[in-house]
Amino acid sequence: MTSENAPPAPVWRRRLGTAARHLGTAGRFTGRMWRNKWSRRIRVGAAVGLVSVIGAMIGVMLFAQTSINVGPFSAEMSIKPSVHGGTEVDIPPLGSLHLDSHRGPLHLKVALGSLDQSRTEALIDNPSAISTAGDRAVDEVTAGVSRLGLRTLGLAVLSALLCAALIFRDVRRTAAAGVTALVVSVGSLGLAAGTLRPDAISEPRYEGLLVNAPAVVGDARRIADNYGRYAEQLQAIVGNVSRVYATISTLPVYEPAGNTTRLLHVSDLHLNPASWGLIRTVVETFEIDAVIDTGDIVDWGSDAETGYVSSIPSIQVPYIYVRGNHDSSAIQAAVGRQSNAVVLDNAVTTVDGLTIAGIGDPQFTPDKSETNEAGDDAGPELLTVAGEALATTVRGSTNKVDIALVHDPGMAQPLSGLVPLVLAGHKHQRSVSILPAPVAPEPDPSASASVAPAPSATVAEPLMTTRLMIEGSTGGAGLRGLENEEPTPLTLSVLYFDENKELKAYDDIQLGGTGQSNVEMQRNVVGLAPEESPTPSPSVVTSR
Repeated sequence: MTSENAPPAPVWRRRLGTAARHLGTAGRFTGRMWRNKWSRRIRVGAAVGLVSVIGAMIGVMLFAQTSINVGPFSAEMSIKPSVHGGTEVDIPPLGSLHLDSHRGPLHLKVALGSLDQSRTEALIDNPSAISTAGDRAVDEVTAGVSRLGLRTLGLAVLSALLCAALIFRDVRRTAAAGVTALVVSVGSLGLAAGTLRPDAISEPRYEGLLVNAPAVVGDARRIADNYGRYAEQLQAIVGNVSRVYATISTLPVYEPAGNTTRLLHVSDLHLNPASWGLIRTVVETFEIDAVIDTGDIVDWGSDAETGYVSSIPSIQVPYIYVRGNHDSSAIQAAVGRQSNAVVLDNAVTTVDGLTIAGIGDPQFTPDKSETNEAGDDAGPELLTVAGEALATTVRGSTNKVDIALVHDPGMAQPLSGLVPLVLAGHKHQRSVSILPAPVAPEPDPSASASVAPAPSATVAEPLMTTRLMIEGSTGGAGLRGLENEEPTPLTLSVLYFDENKELKAYDDIQLGGTGQSNVEMQRNVVGLAPEESPTPSPSVVTSR
């Protein structure tokens, strides 16, 4: 068959051939465009821009941070890439504040730190400087932000240069990446500065425990009025702190013949960060061997408060703790994770030769206060049962127990006659008393009539006297201490034991609460003054 007589190709084959020719033409055109110098420059420019931006972001995320001093405080400021901008202020352990301070791709984070000892002492030595601290704080924060901005700019450019040099290995492309990073960084900082909203500080968003601020503080208007009066005496308070240091350093230490064991009794810190500094000062000055905390270390027992107990290792001596009614099991577990902490929950431990038993509060009632309908009479059976459980543990101890620890004094009575000393808290009011002796069970007349006493029977030894020492609030009841007309003082006690494990003396230390400038330190020698059996203590109008 000749080509003239061949049938025509199918339509689909003709169309496929046409498409192939078109694709070939498009491919050749695309190839020419891809090899075109302008196309190549666009690709190189995009690669340089991408590398510079990624490099700048890496440098900012890893190294754009600086430390600043705001008065006696230390803080860490950092900048991170962000879509929405804004500022975050971390206030451990309470949570954080979020401010819509600016727009743009940069997010500012400020983490408040601790007090610097040298600057704090300088402030104490010059109390008049407190009046200008607020003005200086604005300048210090402004200088810190400016320094951080320059640091961010330099780090972004340097990081972009390093990344481009490693990837392209070309001087011109590396220089282009540096210029791109400089333009992007200046533009981002300029956008943040141009959209700055100074009034954003009046519209914060709270996260963490700060969400509970109204519940924690109570009547905000009444407390604000009180605090306004307290602020007028701020200089007197600061001056008084210096006298506290001077008095503590010269206070004579009880030194009986032989070795002396010194224990520091604290209680009811209620999330007050100032308590840690006070405890550390007393521990170092009095050469304390161990700290005993009888509970309510926080306010609400929330997970956000667990960070507060991370200051326990800074005490640098054993920290013996029993749970209070404001402390949840999560808080107890957080305390137990601290390197120097010993949690007693119906258990016994030994510190410097002293055997100590303790049990946690059986109730978890963080909102409990005397204004509640039930008040402190809620659950007395639970308290008694817990006290009896600890008494059983004391009886079963292989060593004679020298001190028993409880939170609520309502748990102490079952321990009467078993231990010489019971330490408690909860009341936010210090007191020392002798527990009533346990009542002996009535004899069974039928048994006494049928069984005659053996002639050689000896008289049973009398039970020991048990002293109950209730500590006040080492945290001044926290924020709740401001709810009353008279603020709750900060109290703690140093206990001195001789080589026979007997309590010989104790020093009561009391600092006036917010707005008060009184400081009291009283030496008490056991046995010099008669101690009465406990009487109903006056009510203290405070949340516990």
